[in-house]
This record gives sequence, structure tokens and C-alpha cells, in this order.
Amino acid sequence: MSASHSRVREAAAARGLDIEIRERPEARSLPEAAELLGIPPSGIVKTLVVKRSDGTYLFALIPGGRAISWPKLRAVVGVNKLRLPESELALAATGYERGTITPIGSSTDWPVFADETIVGQRVAMGAGSHGYSLFVDADELIRAYGATVADISVPE
Repeated sequence: MSASHSRVREAAAARGLDIEIRERPEARSLPEAAELLGIPPSGIVKTLVVKRSDGTYLFALIPGGRAISWPKLRAVVGVNKLRLPESELALAATGYERGTITPIGSSTDWPVFADETIVGQRVAMGAGSHGYSLFVDADELIRAYGATVADISVPE
């Protein structure tokens, strides 16, 4: 088990989250990844690290087939400037490389904003290292991290 997986498992246990980490082959598209995992594309949730103008970050949980709505997210967060940081800043902010990011076990507990469409689903997301997916009940994740649930996405 990788150090990242240990970190994810320990953080999940500390918050009472039941997670499953599953190895998966590399996929070239969202539909292919969903098929490999046996779930609909909307069941794959991207954890996006978003940088505020004051240098702090937040996590935006966006389901497959949807993209961040910047105006909606800015309105919910209550700021007028947000952006996706460079990959090295995302790594420094979370301890995870792009494509593996999850709020679970992040090196800093940034606030979590979850798109309302993930409520009530078991979802797959980054597991802290490449080639793995983490499965978790979205409602439990939202509860464990005190996430703000809002309409923050648009169809891709």
C-alpha cells in the first residue's frame, strides 16, 4: 500500500468514513473510465483544487459530464476571483498530484464545495495515487467534511 493510500485510509477512519480503494486500468475517456468501474459517468467525481485571490484554496467536487460554473461557484463562495492553480501549486496545497486529488487525507483541510447532483450517490474519485479509484457515499463525505452543497456546475 502506498503512503498516499495509508494517508487516505487514516483520514477516512478518523472521520468515520467507509471507503473502498480499487485498482483500475488507465482509461482514455470518461465513458471508458465509467465502464471500467461499472458506474455511470456522473458517478465519477472530479476533485478540483481552486485557488482564491488571498492564496488559500478550496475543493470543488464536480461529477463526470459536468464542469465548474465559475459564476455559480464565485457566488456560493462569496468572492469575485477564483482560478485553477498550476499543477505544482495544487500538489503543494494538497499533497496529491493532479488526477489523484481527493479531500480525504489532503495535507491541508481546505473547505469542500460539492455539486448538488452528487447527493444520494455512491461515487468514485481520486484515491491519492495514479491507477486507483476511491469509492465513498457522497452524503457521508459531505457530512464528514462539512461540505457546502450547491449548484456549482454546468453540463460539459
